[in-house]
Amino acid sequence: MRHVNHMRIRSTFLIIHLLIIVGFLSLDLTGFTSAQSGAGQKTKSNLRSLPAITSRAEFDSLARVYSDKAYPLPHALFVIDRKDKNKIYYVNSTRYPFHKDFVNGTYLSLERGQEFFENNYLKPNRRFILGTVAYQTPLQRWTFELWEGDLIPADQIKTVSEVINKSFFQPVAFKPNSSRQDEASVGVEGLERVLQSDIAKEQEYEPLNLARGLGRVHIIEKLDDHVEIGSNEILVLNEVPIQLPPVAGVIVAKPSTPLSHINLLVKGWGVPNAYIQNAHQLLKEYDGWWVSFETKRDTYTIKRADLGEVTEYQKRMASRPDLIRPRSDLTVSRIAPLSQQRAKDVIAYGGKSANLGEMMQARLRGIIVPNGFTVPFFYYDQFIRENKLDGTIDEMMNDQKFVHDPSYRRARLKELREQMQQGRVNDQLRAAILRIVHTQYPGKGLFARSSSNSEDLPKFSGAGIHSSVPNVKGDQQLMEAIKTVWASLWNFEAYEARERSGIDHGRVFMAVLVQEGINADSAGVMLTTDPYDRENKSAFYISAKRGLGIKVVEGKRVAEQIIFRPATNTIQVLTRSAEDSLLTFDENGGVKEIPISGERAVLTDGMVRKLVKAAQSIKRVFGGKDQDIEWIYMGGQIYIVQSRPFIA
Repeated sequence: MRHVNHMRIRSTFLIIHLLIIVGFLSLDLTGFTSAQSGAGQKTKSNLRSLPAITSRAEFDSLARVYSDKAYPLPHALFVIDRKDKNKIYYVNSTRYPFHKDFVNGTYLSLERGQEFFENNYLKPNRRFILGTVAYQTPLQRWTFELWEGDLIPADQIKTVSEVINKSFFQPVAFKPNSSRQDEASVGVEGLERVLQSDIAKEQEYEPLNLARGLGRVHIIEKLDDHVEIGSNEILVLNEVPIQLPPVAGVIVAKPSTPLSHINLLVKGWGVPNAYIQNAHQLLKEYDGWWVSFETKRDTYTIKRADLGEVTEYQKRMASRPDLIRPRSDLTVSRIAPLSQQRAKDVIAYGGKSANLGEMMQARLRGIIVPNGFTVPFFYYDQFIRENKLDGTIDEMMNDQKFVHDPSYRRARLKELREQMQQGRVNDQLRAAILRIVHTQYPGKGLFARSSSNSEDLPKFSGAGIHSSVPNVKGDQQLMEAIKTVWASLWNFEAYEARERSGIDHGRVFMAVLVQEGINADSAGVMLTTDPYDRENKSAFYISAKRGLGIKVVEGKRVAEQIIFRPATNTIQVLTRSAEDSLLTFDENGGVKEIPISGERAVLTDGMVRKLVKAAQSIKRVFGGKDQDIEWIYMGGQIYIVQSRPFIA
């Protein structure tokens, strides 16, 4: 299959990307509250947080400064814990970039990702209130603000004002960052407010990111799901939206807080960004034209691009040097046992399979890698072509509605997976697979597991986006399971994750690892670092549940979570398992769920230390790089079923 890849950017952004956006404003404030006197004298290198700010010096010890403006904007994050009597943490914002990092790093809460986002930004009954305190230099006043998409109710805005003004050395006013926050706060008794228009006053221009870029001007009166946005566009907007895909530049026609999530995100893209008063009218002559746009500290320049500039840009974009093109070798047709694979074979058998082969070869003491064999990329490509699905994929990828309409895209991907499930497996391949199964794995339940070349790329783990089929029994069931794994390359979540990470869909292939299934007393995941506290790098994290570890990986319920610190040889239990059932093999194939009763502790101290020892050995096999490991514990034996590079 050689279909053409087109990377697309859409106005309807996924909530996962929105979480990334949220991270920028919520600069994480990890902080145990230091109650000792003189805590404010700590340096920025070791200060975590303070329970109160009693002077400008203390604030400066926590703050960072937005530097692209004509005037400085010192700001620091805060977290209010409503569960702990509205306890406030003023966070060292040069040390912790996001609110979630503080909350996780101090183990106040282990919520992450979408769960953390929804529970603390969208729901009224939230545990944490997350925001920023800033010094507005033009007004010489202090303000606190929240993410513009925060659906905080009016009573909680009042709570924030009261808590901050009791713990801050100067009066602090509320600065609404959205029309909703403006409306919610306008009638709050005793609440002082400062509007962005008060700060900007008659200001006609404000740089939000200093940069130069080339792009096509797109003036948008109202940004909604029906507006198509291209990555090559310089947007002219009425006001900063709460979500936006990567673009070539952003101009807003109304004053905008530099601490907006979007403004911080655009800063990360390295493209020009500015407030220009009445930009819709002022720049109307450029609408639809390619321009060169540069933001400077005191002014901006915009001019129509010449043909040479546009041609050079289009050539550069056509080659997409930033596009990730995973390696593959489609000449390898051998169905290879794990014992004969090495890490270098990732180009034919995928990362999961090749890494397991590397561990099997290392013969690590106390660790067993279950036997298996792998159907290489060659046969996925053969299946696509023989079932004439390559044309279907090409047509789908070049369908503009598929590109710009997420609901339509989801439906088209589902149709493709259904077509793949109905496809015919090559007779010779089927015979070869069944010959191996009948002679080497007679009567055993097998796992059909995904092993693609898009997994475990730098800064892209691909964890949880593809499908595996557990405890497969029967010849036809195995063939169907293999097709399910192949088709999962086109799971909606897999496609979207690749798209956001700039991975060429046309260079992605799926191998299938057929592996002997191991029923489990307990199972889970372990990391050779602490995912919650970035500074606790020497620690080991273990997540565990009784029975098969499928639900641990899927995150359906809270698992038992443990941190082991080798330096002090200590085990810290973060959470006990909240599972009320476990998964085990069904005698007829697949898995079944049975209820749990009694003690919920999953791992003993001895088991924890055995797992840590195994993780240390595995990390050495892969050159000392931190690993994300899936393990099974059965009958006193540790089995390893995956090890991939850990990506924070």
